[in-house]
Amino acid sequence: MKQVASSPAVDESSFRYAGWAVTGGAFTGVMFSFAPIVPFTFSLFLNPLHAAFGWKREALGAAFALAAMTVALVSPLIGLLLDRFPPRRILLPAILVFAAALASLSTLGPDIRRYYLTYFVIGLVANGTAQFAYTRTVLTWFNRHRGFALALILTGSGVGSLFFPPLTQWMIEHHGWRNAYLMLGSIALLGLPLTALLVRNRPQPVTQDVLSASPSGASIREALASPAFWVLAGIILLGAFSENSIITNLASMLTEHGVSPYFAALALSARGGAGIVGRLGTGLLIDRSSPQRIQTCILLLSTAGIVLLAYAHSPAAALIGGAVLGVGLGSEADIAPYLLAQYFGRRNFSMLYGLTWTAYAIGGATGPLVLGRLYDRSGSYEPRIVVLMSIATLTAAGLSLLLRQRNRGTSPLHPSEAH
Repeated sequence: MKQVASSPAVDESSFRYAGWAVTGGAFTGVMFSFAPIVPFTFSLFLNPLHAAFGWKREALGAAFALAAMTVALVSPLIGLLLDRFPPRRILLPAILVFAAALASLSTLGPDIRRYYLTYFVIGLVANGTAQFAYTRTVLTWFNRHRGFALALILTGSGVGSLFFPPLTQWMIEHHGWRNAYLMLGSIALLGLPLTALLVRNRPQPVTQDVLSASPSGASIREALASPAFWVLAGIILLGAFSENSIITNLASMLTEHGVSPYFAALALSARGGAGIVGRLGTGLLIDRSSPQRIQTCILLLSTAGIVLLAYAHSPAAALIGGAVLGVGLGSEADIAPYLLAQYFGRRNFSMLYGLTWTAYAIGGATGPLVLGRLYDRSGSYEPRIVVLMSIATLTAAGLSLLLRQRNRGTSPLHPSEAH
């Protein structure tokens, strides 16, 4: 059978390489997905919904927890589908359902069960719209620049989170929370065209290149028998516990500390903007350095950001805390798929990634519930309560050191198998 000759068209370093167009489509899809829209605007609706219906913080936080737990349950199934079907068959229906569910929140009434039902539906399709659904496709196109390509699509979430909080806050203040939900539903549709046009798995050419052959790597059983998988899942769970507890309460926490709603929304944007820098930097570094060491550093930065926000009583402190938190929390999400591909290959990548998202969703669900319950008991966001959230990221940093120590020895797969 005839070999395909190498050409600039298949050179990852060339701007004409088709993988970069796929990455651009994925970047746009992630920018308008669940990841930047729901976590980064959720806290902006807490006060308006409490004023409208009298719902308590813990009850409101339970909706986010329900969505996160639903994500935990369905992510492995979505991963299984992504391993077996073209990505657009999962992405496009998920985007449509997500947008419709968001817009339907504009018709909420005093029955909180409707609120919960909508967030349950959002949880069902969330990872069908977010970076989770795009990652495997991008991995099929890259080897040398894998880390940077993954960072680019994840940066889409940071770009979205930079603009959506202040835009949503402006809409709430000038046109009400119902119109703000309608706006977010419309925004969620903007990722649809480029996803439909550009996002596809790399065709398998007639070549002996190992990346172009049928995917190799560990079986599900082999991966689950590896301590490295469970260490990685633990890091993700603890990071999500801290991140979601802070992000879903950040606007309310800062306004309680005397920061205006406008600057509270800007702090969320600062977190998103700094996340762009952190993710691009992480993507460049993990192609050149130890991903485990980088992961440890960014988790320590996350801890510092949480402590700064716990004591933020001015706009400047809020913006600095949000920025430091942004550089740290979220950047570890770049490293997780990179390490999964490195350790276990592409054979069952999306299924394994789905299982780590189950860990992420469990942490993301419990964090807001714990912080909401502590708030309802004390009646305020006491700094010592918020600082407790930093313990989770410190523990994750310790686990990351353990993962690095294991990687110095034998890894679950030989490097040649991992690709």
